[in-house]
Amino acid sequence: MINERNNSQGEIEVVILENLVPKDHLLRQIDKYIDFSFIRNIANKLYCLDNGRPAIDPVVLFKMLFIGYLYGIRSERQLVREIEVNVAYRWFLGYSLTEPIPNASTISQNRRRRFRDSDIDQQIFDEIVRQAIKYGLVSGKILYADSTHIKANANKNKFELVQVTVEPKEYLEELDKDINEDREAHGKTPLKKRPQIPENKSIKVSKTDPESGYMVRDNKPKGFFYLDHRTVDSRENIITDVHVTPGNVYNRQPIMSRVDVQKKKFGFDINFIGLDAGYFTNLVLKKLIARNIKPAVAYRLGPHTKGIYTKTFFRYDKDEDIYYCPNNMCLKYKTTTRQGYREYISNARNCSYCSLSEKSLSPKSQIRVIRRHVWEEAKDITVEFMRTNQGKQIYKRRKETIERSFADSKNIHGLRYARFRGLRKVLEQCLLTAAVQNMKKIARALALTKFSISFHMYNLIASLIYIIYATNPSLLKISWGL
Repeated sequence: MINERNNSQGEIEVVILENLVPKDHLLRQIDKYIDFSFIRNIANKLYCLDNGRPAIDPVVLFKMLFIGYLYGIRSERQLVREIEVNVAYRWFLGYSLTEPIPNASTISQNRRRRFRDSDIDQQIFDEIVRQAIKYGLVSGKILYADSTHIKANANKNKFELVQVTVEPKEYLEELDKDINEDREAHGKTPLKKRPQIPENKSIKVSKTDPESGYMVRDNKPKGFFYLDHRTVDSRENIITDVHVTPGNVYNRQPIMSRVDVQKKKFGFDINFIGLDAGYFTNLVLKKLIARNIKPAVAYRLGPHTKGIYTKTFFRYDKDEDIYYCPNNMCLKYKTTTRQGYREYISNARNCSYCSLSEKSLSPKSQIRVIRRHVWEEAKDITVEFMRTNQGKQIYKRRKETIERSFADSKNIHGLRYARFRGLRKVLEQCLLTAAVQNMKKIARALALTKFSISFHMYNLIASLIYIIYATNPSLLKISWGL
């Protein structure tokens, strides 16, 4: 038997909006645990307080954006249409069922005019992080950092070749100083100062979005991209920093500045940081260890000839400053090169009689040369740490923290593609995406904690009742009227 329904869309009903939103709805949890009043405080200076038309409450304006980023709604027009028919969205914004929703142009015009030269999105993100810290969801002891590519809103075939000037690396002066100190320690003459000559090179610049960068990497798509450099905390996977660069910037370039920003901004006492193999460089590891931060970084073997012993088969003795080959013969220091590498050379006579020479020497070579960077001690410390259980466990959690954070951003919140053009606008997208991810993490973590506490109290009370009745059986008869 089919129970046919009569149309009742035109009937008048008395409803309370509060009762239409499920008690466990995500927006209810976010509204309960996140205090959005700070948005009004930081936006006040961008409004005229005594003149002009009454403006939309900035809290409502940004809550609309949060809904869009939270549920992956890319279009602002579509966002308004969704809010108009979604009861939970209206409840979150504080609008009744019949109250008109602000137009989509209100959002876009505020972005283009009022908020264009401000850092309000950065301030919003930072305040959400501070609220997470206040709730005890961020420790700042173990961080994970990495970057992911975001496809720019630009055609990869529409570009022009532009000559740009590349300034010498900032660290070269420090490297030259350490090279000369190392040469002097070995009785060598210091090298002349390296000429600081800017380099000219040709790069592809998009005609559509000139601020994006043309990315060419192994196992990655080629084209114009942006890079979202992100840091998360290990405790609840709260995102603590977001930094955006063009796609042709190396992952490791901004890592140290971002670590320093977080230490200064949030007062983190960072003990460990988990990174992938792209950060396993002498400079990055040296600077991290100088800040008393232990890096848990994957490492790869360098280029080598198949069948020939790699550098890892040779043991370095720091006290004697000598390398020992697999046959326990020494390779002595020869020189320190302009590139910062010490060269250790074997004895040709010893190699000619060695039973392992076929595996130790490359074809047509009579000696073995091992190169060791003047900053390579940082790599040795990192490799030694990665062989400990603690180092392995910290690195193992990368896939559960930073990788999971990026996966959620792309698959759930629409960060796979840039919604806008220009570095500043893409940064806004990344910051607000990270902010809603943090809101969701905070709300769910606190809701789960509250449930756990309630369940624990229930068990505790039940245990007490059981103990009371077990020790006094007569109470059971009294309570049941027996």
